[in-house]
Amino acid sequence: MVEARPGYVLRALELFAGYGDRDAIVGIQWEGRWTYAQARALILDMAARLRDDGYRPGMTVGIVVAHPPEAPLLQLALHLLGCRTAWIESDSPRRDIDEYLALVPPERFIYDTRTRHAKVGRQLAEELGVPVHCLGPDGLGPDLLVPAASPVEPFDLATAMGAVESIYQTTGTTGRAKLIRHGAGMFEQMTALGEEWEARGRPHLRHLSLTPMWHAAGQAAALLNLTSGGTLFIPFRFRSWEYLEAIEEHRVTSGYIAPLMLNAILDDPLVETADHSSMQLLSLGGGAVTPARLRQAIERFGPVVRMTYGLSELPYISDYPNMTVDPDHPDRLRSCGKPYGDVRVEIRDEDGNRLPPGEVGELWASSKLCLLEYMGQPELTAERLVDGWLRTRDLGYADEDGYLHLVGRVQDMIITGMGAEHIFPRPIEEVLSAHPEVRAAAVIGVPDDTLGEVAYAYVVTAEGSAVTAEELSEPIAENLGGSWVPQTIEFVADLPHTANGKVDVKALRAAWAAAHPTTAPDTIGSPT
Repeated sequence: MVEARPGYVLRALELFAGYGDRDAIVGIQWEGRWTYAQARALILDMAARLRDDGYRPGMTVGIVVAHPPEAPLLQLALHLLGCRTAWIESDSPRRDIDEYLALVPPERFIYDTRTRHAKVGRQLAEELGVPVHCLGPDGLGPDLLVPAASPVEPFDLATAMGAVESIYQTTGTTGRAKLIRHGAGMFEQMTALGEEWEARGRPHLRHLSLTPMWHAAGQAAALLNLTSGGTLFIPFRFRSWEYLEAIEEHRVTSGYIAPLMLNAILDDPLVETADHSSMQLLSLGGGAVTPARLRQAIERFGPVVRMTYGLSELPYISDYPNMTVDPDHPDRLRSCGKPYGDVRVEIRDEDGNRLPPGEVGELWASSKLCLLEYMGQPELTAERLVDGWLRTRDLGYADEDGYLHLVGRVQDMIITGMGAEHIFPRPIEEVLSAHPEVRAAAVIGVPDDTLGEVAYAYVVTAEGSAVTAEELSEPIAENLGGSWVPQTIEFVADLPHTANGKVDVKALRAAWAAAHPTTAPDTIGSPT
């Protein structure tokens, strides 16, 4: 039996050597700027130091960081050693973190001392009782970002052994977080896509990265951009005006933002004057973007807008680049595009039978990017991974041209009325958000004594708006039907969101449950 080697890391290091003095990673509000040569040297230096401190193939390394510019290099160094990386979202409830660590006990631990995440990192480091290293000073272990106290023997790439694995928490807008184990397939596929980009002579992207490295999509995007020879700009935080300023200052050509981030950017007065002419690709993902907001984005940024769809389980499923308002296909703005890369997609019914175009069913996907398993949940793994396909639990359909349209999650489906009609949050949110005085909207299903379930809407309006729930209900009834009209429309100052910028449906459901301990109200609400 041939022992596994971290092939994607070795290939990435070859590519880095060839890219040489190009800028690889630039911190914004962070200190740090690395050329590809310098990034390669730091990866090898970290690997050598960790090797000398006992890191070995197969070890599990727990990691708590925010989104530091060194994180992609740390991942490569640990995978070069054959270690399994376990990325912990420190903003998670402590219960979730404890369950994570019980399922995946780390043998080593690394945390960032430079941000608010340091408090959780230090606490876990003290509790775990394993060897600790740090990114930054004043931690409980050596700082990997400063030279070692004594000379370190260079890392010999010929000795690199071990299987490539990483574990991530889902962002989990509903229920408790699940632990997703990815293997070499995801990293090898993203490296191959990066090489393909470079081989085709496409422009080197200057990508503004906001997706944190504790998320699979953040790591996939970082690897794609680095292996294609682009420059990764990593900001300390997201603020709409700082994002626009960064595009202008650094001549950014590519970015990825979540829907609530897009809303904040479009509503920021600076968007009227900021120079974003350098942008070639503005990718949107992590949740539904309404057609109204898409039209605004296309009008503001031009046909560089790209809708994407993916999951923690399979980070890139489809994309729709160069979006325009097509009068021949007005519904196309509701699409998340066509399958991306090696991904295959089928729409199937409850029995697993493939459905024809136009019929709503569950989306099944297959790709090298797919997870290996849900850690500690063999029943869920068996349910979701079937004969090489991932059951996404997303409901949607494909049109005659192969464009995918999502209508909601299986668990978000609302069954209402005597006829048990199936309705979904997303179409309601789209109609609500089309109103010029609505800035954002989210819909959940709630219990109702008469109808079984009904829709309940949370709406954020523009400052000074006097729009009423009745006015917002009329177009829903007209476009979707009376059963789709939310039983209550609650006006709120803002929507809760996860660290990834998604609307936090779990928080909305918890807020509703706390405010309505018995039954749902049966009248449309009024502004508060």
